Amino acid sequence: MSKSSAQYSHYPQHHPHDHGRVLHRRAAAPAAVTAIPLPAADDAYTIVHAGKQVRFGPVVFWIVVGTVVLLGLWSAATATYFAFRDDVLTRLIARQAEMQYAYEDRIAELRAKVDRATSRQLLDQEQFDQKLDQIMKRQTALESRATALGAMPDVTGSIPRSAPQRGDASQATPKPSPISDTVIFVAPPDREARLESRAPAVVAPPTSQFARNNGFDNVLARLTNSLDQVERRQMAALNAVEESMDSRMRRMRGVVSDLGLNLASLEAAVPRSAMGGPFVPVKLTANAGPFEKQLYRINTTRAEMDRLNRTLALVPYRKPVIGEVEFTSGFGVRSDPFLGRPAMHTGLDFRAASGDPVRVTANGKVVSAGWSGGYGRMVEVDHGNGLSTRYGHLSEINVRVGEIVKIGQVVGLVGSTGRSTGPHLHYETRIEGEAVDPQKFLRAGVRLSAG
Repeated sequence: MSKSSAQYSHYPQHHPHDHGRVLHRRAAAPAAVTAIPLPAADDAYTIVHAGKQVRFGPVVFWIVVGTVVLLGLWSAATATYFAFRDDVLTRLIARQAEMQYAYEDRIAELRAKVDRATSRQLLDQEQFDQKLDQIMKRQTALESRATALGAMPDVTGSIPRSAPQRGDASQATPKPSPISDTVIFVAPPDREARLESRAPAVVAPPTSQFARNNGFDNVLARLTNSLDQVERRQMAALNAVEESMDSRMRRMRGVVSDLGLNLASLEAAVPRSAMGGPFVPVKLTANAGPFEKQLYRINTTRAEMDRLNRTLALVPYRKPVIGEVEFTSGFGVRSDPFLGRPAMHTGLDFRAASGDPVRVTANGKVVSAGWSGGYGRMVEVDHGNGLSTRYGHLSEINVRVGEIVKIGQVVGLVGSTGRSTGPHLHYETRIEGEAVDPQKFLRAGVRLSAG
């Protein structure tokens, strides 16, 4: 292939008369395509093949050349790709597997986080339920304790005394009252719906799990503190009752000892009321707490105090008249009001107005009710175990012999009958028939009523 030329010496001449003839070529002449320069007026390219000429312009030529070059490059790239295809595929597969493993690891990590969060929620809910159950059980126990405290009788006021005057409320013995400031709880939500989100009644910004847990903890802490305060008040009330009962028991035993009386004999003289039932020993449960143990001690002490109260009901340590006590004459040797000579006064003379009620100072039985010499109208009451009291100079008698009288019952009215200079009450206390100073018993009564 070459540019066109006007020389054709290499080829035989072509004549019009040669159509149809077979041209004989030399044996050494190649049959390949040969570029023969032809005469031309431009820079065209000519391709000759088997005596045929094909002329190309420069643009088409370079397009053909470029295509051939591109095909060569593509063939080289394809050969290189197939030569290194296994390594590339291996790296691509490894990269894809690495990405897949990383994705699976991430999914597993997220799933583990979700599982941990769910487990933590379940654990927190179970702990909350357990704490709430404990608080509700504790509330039930405190309510039963409050009921026990409210049902406890006022053992400190079992011995009657005059009602306090207005403005003298400080002398009244406080009675333990039921504790009513317990907390009312709302039952926990259904366990099947613990982790379900519930729509609030009022639209509020969502709170985090940490904030919700803190809120639950704060509620439980407040409930626990409230129950602690109730329990402390209950224990304080129980301690006050126990201390009061113990103090009164000591005073009661001290009074009996100071009066020189035999407690066993006094108890034997107490009339038996109609009562009965099977014997059931008192015992504590194995899981009894400090409150139950203290309540057991108080109940035991109360039973003993009731027995002592029934015994002391036969001891005349109370006043026979109401109001302020004023003696016009004491017990012992005095100047006789009629003779002016020393004489023994076997009782106390209480100043009182004519017609004032005279009350018996202890339970007993009337053994005398009528005129009795210098006593005038007189009532004598036997209290058992050798104890007796006499009420003299009465203007009127309201009981009869053989009648059972109770503490504070009116047996007569103040007068001036018998050997008397004016209206007053002559009051005597006797042990085994011997007169003793009534002030000894009255002082014992003041000591008992002080508590």
